[in-house]
Amino acid sequence: MDRETELKKLHFRAWHRGTREADFMIGGFLDRYGASWNEEQIAWFDELLKHDDVDIMAWAIGTQPVPAEFTGEMMNAMQKLDYIETT
Repeated sequence: MDRETELKKLHFRAWHRGTREADFMIGGFLDRYGASWNEEQIAWFDELLKHDDVDIMAWAIGTQPVPAEFTGEMMNAMQKLDYIETT
């Protein structure tokens, strides 16, 4: 699958999580950083999306420990929460 198609699929999955809060956090992260991701980073995000929203959000805000497979640069960027629009 080409990169553009993969990112479109991820965009749909990231923005249709089931709660508005999860959509903003997970979808917002993809919108902010996804265009610059390489294949490995896209694969990381794809794996992340296989987990429950409550877990992803807890890892991002630091209320649960991040599993080893998700620690690193990508999770550090997600934990900044600088991609969520507030009005």
